[in-house]
Amino acid sequence: MKRALVCGAGGFIGGHLVKRLKREGVWVRGVDLKFHEHAETEADDFIVGDLRDQAFVRSVIDRSFDEVYQLAADMGGAGYVFTGENDAAIMQNSALINLNVLDACHKRNIKRVFYSSSACMYPEHNQLDPDNPNCAEGSAYPAKPDSEYGWEKLFSERLYLAYNRNYGMECRVARFHNIFGPEGTWEGGKEKAPAAMCRKVAECPDSGSIEVWGDGLQTRSFLYIDECLEGVLRLTRSDFEGPVNIGSDEMIAINDLARLAIEISGKDISVNNIPGPEGVRGRNSDNQLIREKLDWTPDAPLRDGMEKVYAWISGELERRQSQS
Repeated sequence: MKRALVCGAGGFIGGHLVKRLKREGVWVRGVDLKFHEHAETEADDFIVGDLRDQAFVRSVIDRSFDEVYQLAADMGGAGYVFTGENDAAIMQNSALINLNVLDACHKRNIKRVFYSSSACMYPEHNQLDPDNPNCAEGSAYPAKPDSEYGWEKLFSERLYLAYNRNYGMECRVARFHNIFGPEGTWEGGKEKAPAAMCRKVAECPDSGSIEVWGDGLQTRSFLYIDECLEGVLRLTRSDFEGPVNIGSDEMIAINDLARLAIEISGKDISVNNIPGPEGVRGRNSDNQLIREKLDWTPDAPLRDGMEKVYAWISGELERRQSQS
């Protein structure tokens, strides 16, 4: 039986990845600081602990795994990443995790390791025009990410690829573009825009308004979780090391994302733009390379995923109200 390790299995993407691997008949060990907040884990073995601790990582990677998925990171939405208040923690925590996991895998002679980088590593100067951002993989250098989160991702990309060159490993690197779906963080400051918009709309009474940071003209693309997992597995099991974008190329302005959530809800709600952290002005996945290398590209409409997320968050709010 194939064996896989999912680091960050208590998180949104990691939790869904465990389920996907189990459907394929893979034996899965999950590891995270905590259990999943929104669903019971389906991992065969789940270990709670701190991947920043080298001794703990070695105890987790105590055998050979066919595939290791390194998704664990100190991350969050714009309210966490772009304030500047968490920069040192973001860089130190994530770098330590990647250094420890790679070292342990190398010493166990584990070859195939997937690493989840982020579109946040792209240069800020290529993302000033909200209508024409440049996020082609080759545009990464000269480097100038807009956040310390992006700089750490860039460092870790190079770390994984250096292990390929120096130690004969077969690491695979993907740059995620705003992955969303049910069973993810939807409140508290670390949630991403789709979940935040759905929560605000679900909580808002008819004829009310929801707040959107900035002028709302900043653009992004958002990829539904099922398509993210398909891309991850295709890349991990391919001969291409990356880095490669895994994201949707259906770009949308943040105000329009809010209006989409409102439309799905059927409510009569307005958008109120207020000052707040925005990140870059424009970002969209360039999917030319993934199409060329993996003969695949995501194509699910954004609205389909937003409908599922809105229904899930509405259900969570109703459940909370019924318990209070």
